[in-house]
Amino acid sequence: MLNYIWAGLIIVSLVFALASDVGDIVRDTYRNADPLPVRIEFERPFDAEAPRQAARLVVDPIAFRQFYGVTDGAPEAAYEATLRATADGTPELVLTEDATLPAPLDVIRDATNPRDNILQGTLQNVTISGDGTAATGGLQFAPVRFVKMGAITTAAIDFAEVAVTIAIGLIGVLVLFLGLSKIAEDAGIIHALVKLVRPVLRPLFPDIPPDHPAMGMIALNLAANVFGLGNAATPFGIKAMEELQTLNPEPDTATDSMAMLLALNTASVQLIPPITLIAILGIETNNVYFPILFTTIGSLIVAILAAKGLSKLRRYRATNPNRDGRTVPAVVSTDSEG
Repeated sequence: MLNYIWAGLIIVSLVFALASDVGDIVRDTYRNADPLPVRIEFERPFDAEAPRQAARLVVDPIAFRQFYGVTDGAPEAAYEATLRATADGTPELVLTEDATLPAPLDVIRDATNPRDNILQGTLQNVTISGDGTAATGGLQFAPVRFVKMGAITTAAIDFAEVAVTIAIGLIGVLVLFLGLSKIAEDAGIIHALVKLVRPVLRPLFPDIPPDHPAMGMIALNLAANVFGLGNAATPFGIKAMEELQTLNPEPDTATDSMAMLLALNTASVQLIPPITLIAILGIETNNVYFPILFTTIGSLIVAILAAKGLSKLRRYRATNPNRDGRTVPAVVSTDSEG
């Protein structure tokens, strides 16, 4: 179901992006065919033979707003730039990297030169002053079209790469902690843990038979979350869901116990802040410790009440795989009992 939701969101975002980009083309938001009126000031008199010269770009705020049809934002008093000649001899003005630009110049820069993060354009109808220290003309930028579609496409590719990186990084973590959980199960530690946590977790998971390994995995998962060990919580949570699935008479429908486990994971109490947060904030983590603690306690209470309350509604009771006491017989290995 989530796959369909994500696919729907992507399609909707693409439709809105396309509509917005078409609107920009119709309104000629970026003035692709018209040069922006500018003034160029030179530190030294203009030399037509020089391959490049230091310059300052000056854009009149009133002319800028009229040209782009905007009411907010204005260019700075001047921008440091370099005047150079292209391969065909056309004068080209290149602003310094990361210059602070108003909209839509910042969008033009990001769309035409995202890697170098510089704004550049060719000069047209240039008129040099008598002393050669200034010039006027028009600055023509590369055409800009389908900005939002390009941004969505780029973001999709970038986050796909991030997803693969995260997935590969989790392989080692999953192997390590799933291996440890198997050792603990074979050594009887899980069975002992089940007996220890049964009085606490039994009211939350009444459908789980006594001494079932799922209870131990749930305890390990919740403990890892409580102590801020997110990487350890993931494999334990997966293993707990696998154990709960063995009790599910309808494998394609989540049971109340599965829903409760998901709710507890989503709103787990954080007695110890996550390691990532400590690495980022350092000692400043103390300033957010109690807000995190109280917030997660509140969210945990709400999650438990919501899961319990919804499970009592007729609509959800009718789809509960364990309705009328139906369940898959629990099979507990003799190894874990020893």
